[in-house]
Amino acid sequence: MNLEVDTYLDNLNKWQKELSRLRDIVANCGLTEEIKWMHPCYTYNKKNIALLHGFKDYCAILFHKGALLKDPNRILIQQTENTQSARQIRFTNLSEIETLKPVIKAYIYEAIEVEKAGLKVRKKKTSDFETPEELKQKFIENPDFENAFNNLTEGRKRGYLLHFYKPKQAKTRISRIIENTDKIFKGKGLNDCVCGLSNRFPNCDGSHKQLKKK
Repeated sequence: MNLEVDTYLDNLNKWQKELSRLRDIVANCGLTEEIKWMHPCYTYNKKNIALLHGFKDYCAILFHKGALLKDPNRILIQQTENTQSARQIRFTNLSEIETLKPVIKAYIYEAIEVEKAGLKVRKKKTSDFETPEELKQKFIENPDFENAFNNLTEGRKRGYLLHFYKPKQAKTRISRIIENTDKIFKGKGLNDCVCGLSNRFPNCDGSHKQLKKK
């Protein structure tokens, strides 16, 4: 048990009982407990296996290579459309955790075996993603914008390409590009915090909405 994780759990205002129970389950699976990305993280030979975290509507155990798990119970969830490797099992109460305890442990042991085998998730490259014609046009109109986009990390580029390409109507794609232009110039990703108030920095948790109310 890691004292930093004790502190993390003690300071929670929500999901404290649920995440504490998940911690108890994971703790009996032979993993090392650490704090990474401000959350309890469990590793095997210094390789990330699982992470515990909470959101507004649910708490979860996240498997870093969840895409490689067999998932016979079909309970693994892809958090966002841009998430290629990680998968979550989500919970809203203690009863769900208790019911799935044997399944949770089975998935953890499978995740450990995946790591032992050295398996890797085959991730799509940025070049594999379609660039919308509307974005190409914006690049032609504003080379500085194209440079800012190209200077983003590969993950941030993929996130924007998915977000811009998804709408069927051109006007919606254009609107999305315009809405995110400032963030791209600032080097921020689609879900990055830009107000500095997020409790999940660098990820956005909606705290910017407080500024709009003032």
